[in-house]
Amino acid sequence: MDNELFLQLTDTSLKIGLGALIAAVTAWVVLRKSNHQPATSARDNRRLQILEEVSTQVGTVTHIFAKYSSLVVESIQFGERWPQARRVELDAVNTELVAEFKKLAEAEAKLLMLGEKNLERSLRLYGAKIAVYRKQVYIGRKDISLEQITALKNTIVQVREQFYDMLSRKYDRLLANA
Repeated sequence: MDNELFLQLTDTSLKIGLGALIAAVTAWVVLRKSNHQPATSARDNRRLQILEEVSTQVGTVTHIFAKYSSLVVESIQFGERWPQARRVELDAVNTELVAEFKKLAEAEAKLLMLGEKNLERSLRLYGAKIAVYRKQVYIGRKDISLEQITALKNTIVQVREQFYDMLSRKYDRLLANA
């Protein structure tokens, strides 16, 4: 056999073998990355879902608190002239708000489960501010001004906005990774 032909065959065989080796290593790397990605993606998607549930629960509490607040302020403004039907409505809203506070506690537990201690503290503070409002603004109270009530509500709004800012940043980070 001719030396030149032997060198060409050897050269071609080495090139084919090297190409196969590169293809095999590349396939292994791609498969390895794709196997780890769904688990991470599924976990991030679940975290996103939990954060969305928490946001919904907080939104519900906020809505019910807004109804409660407007009714109790109305009761203070009207005093003894406040209609009985509105009192019944306020009692129903108050009961609804108390029931939603249980869900707020569940949302706090979910945040702790995710390791989100700062979010949980912020949410707990939001609930505490609402509780303080309910203790200070109630039917029949005559020694509180609308300015004081507005200041209490503004504090609640600020705490809620801080919570949503933190929640939004966390949510955006998770979306960026997903």
